[in-house]
Amino acid sequence: MLMVILEILFWLLLFIVFYTYVGYGIVLYFIVRVRRLLGLKRKRIANPGFEPEVTLFIAAYNEKDYVEMKMKNSLELDYPAEKLHIVWVTDGSDDGTPDLLKKYPEAEVYHLPDRNGKIAAMNRGIKLVKTPYVVFSDANTMLGSSSIRRIVDLFSDEKVGCVSGEKRIFNKEKDAAAGAGEGLYWRYESTLKKWDAELYSVVGAAGELFAIRTDLYREVEKDTLLDDFVISLRVAQEGYTIQYDPEAYAMETASANVKEELKRKIRISAGGIQSVIRLRSLLNVFRYGTLSFQYISHRVLRWTITPICLLLLFPAGFFLAINEGLFNPGLYSILFWLQVIFYLSALLGWYLENRFIRVKLLFVPFYFFIMNLSVFLGLNRYLKSSQSVNWERAKRGN
Repeated sequence: MLMVILEILFWLLLFIVFYTYVGYGIVLYFIVRVRRLLGLKRKRIANPGFEPEVTLFIAAYNEKDYVEMKMKNSLELDYPAEKLHIVWVTDGSDDGTPDLLKKYPEAEVYHLPDRNGKIAAMNRGIKLVKTPYVVFSDANTMLGSSSIRRIVDLFSDEKVGCVSGEKRIFNKEKDAAAGAGEGLYWRYESTLKKWDAELYSVVGAAGELFAIRTDLYREVEKDTLLDDFVISLRVAQEGYTIQYDPEAYAMETASANVKEELKRKIRISAGGIQSVIRLRSLLNVFRYGTLSFQYISHRVLRWTITPICLLLLFPAGFFLAINEGLFNPGLYSILFWLQVIFYLSALLGWYLENRFIRVKLLFVPFYFFIMNLSVFLGLNRYLKSSQSVNWERAKRGN
């Protein structure tokens, strides 16, 4: 009887892990395909004359190394210069960032000497935005030339309240584990976002590049860790959709190494847990329908029960394999040894990373392991309230 219960538990754990990382993508793909066959595919509304005034909003802290590149990139964007307002909010910057920005009359700069975090800067700066649409972007990310135009084009649909761009990782021929894993992760995420948007709505926006209707901005709690996620989903809670255009993109280099990527992931995980609690009303499928289904499948599971399932899957598989015969070619012993191979690959990826040997195939399981480890570390930080709201940017590769 005990083994029967263990078997049921094993398959339940395996199903949740599989569904979270692969199964939801498969389900989403088939739903989207069926909708296309039935002629229900969401159509992009074309409005060539739609060129409203837009604010490019950059909340920055000590970004002197990126000011020149960011301003050059911003001024070269394919959008009428007289309709694109560039705003920098530089709360707490003491490295000369505000002084460097004085060289650019095209930019409005709002600086305060006190550092109160990115959220405080956004809450303060948004009150100074006079355009109907605001595009948020990080100082260290470079935008594709047509990004603003493509984002604005989606707002011609009145049901769209937020638009998410795509985060792209500069891919070098010999990337570190962080770059290889992060790049692959974002390519997979990009595919899911396309299908999410086609079904109904993207589940959260990427902070590197996203936009909202200015009047839909709601002041965010000052201790919020994932401002982009909370801001965008609160827009969706009001009945608008979050749409996505992969050709509206922001480029940045990958984290310099796995240690830096882990630091970034821990913060995101702590913020994800915080967001699930603050956006708990979105778990109500009867109220939010498709949005709730997407939110739970794409986000909530990854930040809550799936890492726990992954942790429990190993001992459950071990006991079943022992019962079956650890070295016999039975189903449970095969599944157990596959888990062993996966974790050994992750360990080998870590070993090679520390010796600057690049084998990308091994970096993928290592990155997957890091992602799930960060959830436990992030939960610990969240429960201890030890995650600072002030962003400490991970070091990026050159």
